[in-house]
Amino acid sequence: MTDTTITPPTTSAVAHRTLARGFAALRIFFGLIWLSNALAKVFDVGAYDWGFISFNLINRGAAEFIATDAAGKTAIAPLRALYQDFVLPNWGFFGGFLTVAELAIGLALLLGIATRAAALGSLLLITPIWLMLIDANSYLWLYPVDLVPLLLLAIVPAGRTAGLDGRFPARWPF
Repeated sequence: MTDTTITPPTTSAVAHRTLARGFAALRIFFGLIWLSNALAKVFDVGAYDWGFISFNLINRGAAEFIATDAAGKTAIAPLRALYQDFVLPNWGFFGGFLTVAELAIGLALLLGIATRAAALGSLLLITPIWLMLIDANSYLWLYPVDLVPLLLLAIVPAGRTAGLDGRFPARWPF
């Protein structure tokens, strides 16, 4: 007769699983944020009142306002010139690009598809605005609240847990 005792997982395995689930939850949360703001742009509706909760999302008009405001406030002359002379005059294209990019990022993070690339893409979208507003005397933690978790999601393979990245080889961007 053989002894078939089951050994419980080690503490490090349990900690790893717990950490992986936490990063998966963070990834899904940010996926919902990006997807909801993308859908606000698609349907061009930014203000919502569901009776028990009222909230705003960033539609195209709000995104254009944020970019215009940031470009007007920044002390970084090359970035101000890029936005004032190129991005804002061509907002029809860039607003559409932003919408498609946010949809792709939101779906990728939500479903766990190329999550590191999606997080990096989100950082590329919001970093110029953050840089323009860094000296605008705004709330200290406003943008780091987005940047730090997205930076972590760009480093950690959060899509391997509760996502589709686990179906691919363990290398970047999966």
